[in-house]
Amino acid sequence: MAIALYEQIDFHIMQDDKPSIFMDNLLETDELQQYPFSMLSDLVKVEQSPQHHPEGNVWVHTMMVLDIAAQLKEKSCNPRVFMWSALLHDLGKVPATKVRKGKITAYDHDKMGVGLAVNFLKEFNEDSEFISKVAAMVRWHMQILFVVKDMPFARPEEMVKQVPVDEIALLGYCDRMGRGEITKEREDKEKENIRIFLEKSK
Repeated sequence: MAIALYEQIDFHIMQDDKPSIFMDNLLETDELQQYPFSMLSDLVKVEQSPQHHPEGNVWVHTMMVLDIAAQLKEKSCNPRVFMWSALLHDLGKVPATKVRKGKITAYDHDKMGVGLAVNFLKEFNEDSEFISKVAAMVRWHMQILFVVKDMPFARPEEMVKQVPVDEIALLGYCDRMGRGEITKEREDKEKENIRIFLEKSK
């Protein structure tokens, strides 16, 4: 049963123009309530900072990212790794999200998400290479912000040893665009951030 559902999700995230339609319909059933799919349905319960994520909870954000990724996956050197990374990239926000001084934060969710993504994929007999590649994408997906802003969490030298920088740039673009209203101004700004990130990371 679990394998069959996993294969359905795999099919839709790889084939659909808007995989969120299938995923949102799935959420209306009880099929995502059982472990490990509950890792996904739990995203609905996690609120985000309205300043940075006006679109709403982590599930809404993830679905936006997934749909943008579906339009760009042909640019990836490994579309299946890329799409699963888009779906699982924020699993770490479930344990990481806290309210600090009245603000919603999710510090270290990139690091926390690695083990969760690995545990999720291990349930379905995926090979270790695929799992490690998705895990690396999850681990480093925040680096665009950190590198561009010269934050102390930036680790470009370590990152490039584990994952192609162009793949992180592509996922990071989807992540940054998957929030709030998509405008030409935001699109141009994020493309410029990607340019700076690639320049600093290579």
